[in-house]
Amino acid sequence: MSDRLEVLKTYKTYVGGKFPRSESNRIYRIENPGGKHIANACRCTRKDVRDAVVVARSAFDGWSGRSAYNRGQILYRIAEMLEGRKDQFVNELELLGAKKKNAQKEIEISIDRLIYYAGWTDKISQVFGTVNPVASSHFNFSMPEPTGVVGIIGPDESPLLSIVSLVAPVIACGNSCIILASTENPLSAVSFGEVLHASDVPAGVVNILTGNRDEMVNHLTTHMDVNAIFNAINDSETKKQLDENASISVKRVKHYSQSDWSEEKHENPYLILDFMETKTTWHPVGA
Repeated sequence: MSDRLEVLKTYKTYVGGKFPRSESNRIYRIENPGGKHIANACRCTRKDVRDAVVVARSAFDGWSGRSAYNRGQILYRIAEMLEGRKDQFVNELELLGAKKKNAQKEIEISIDRLIYYAGWTDKISQVFGTVNPVASSHFNFSMPEPTGVVGIIGPDESPLLSIVSLVAPVIACGNSCIILASTENPLSAVSFGEVLHASDVPAGVVNILTGNRDEMVNHLTTHMDVNAIFNAINDSETKKQLDENASISVKRVKHYSQSDWSEEKHENPYLILDFMETKTTWHPVGA
């Protein structure tokens, strides 16, 4: 009897609360550091990027319109679901070459980071909103509001923790997002989509695409319905391309390349504020 061939998992994308294959039906091999074929992932195209932006835009109004307290509850629920699937993520990170102890640490920090940002959802407006002194008989209020649709470009390092650290502050204040996962290490990002699907996150708030990141970056950053870019790639040519593309439609761009995603500096309310716009309201006194 011949040895049994292992059935390798094909990781699909996560768009609009579903797990579609790429529009092209193309896949590519995921290999561990030793060169062993461990899984397959979808290779997304321009059409997949455009579809994800449409879904994210349609989800934005409903998500941003929810109470801040409810968004905090949902982020906490994501942490709960991730806690219950720790073993799965440990196994995936080990497949990608991580040591078990380091994999467990990455997952635990990811859970704690989600809880940190869950606690900020109903405090960000209080802390960063103001009542402005004016000379006329008016009340003048300045309040931060979500930017809109945010494109997130994930790094290759710490494939789960980095994605959590980028997504949590973006959605905490009411934005929706499209994530371009690591080309080399996309498994944890797509599995995180399974966690989102099993939690209370509305469909379309978080969308995850896999494939050749360099092919998709240009399509995402030139799309006129994307309002901001959160980039974690430390490459001068990529940064230059993002800045040039963003200037066409006046997108906000934040470059955030890091060497150690476990550091506490990534738990920072200013990362939430980076993807909010300050809106000022005037109201006459006595009206």
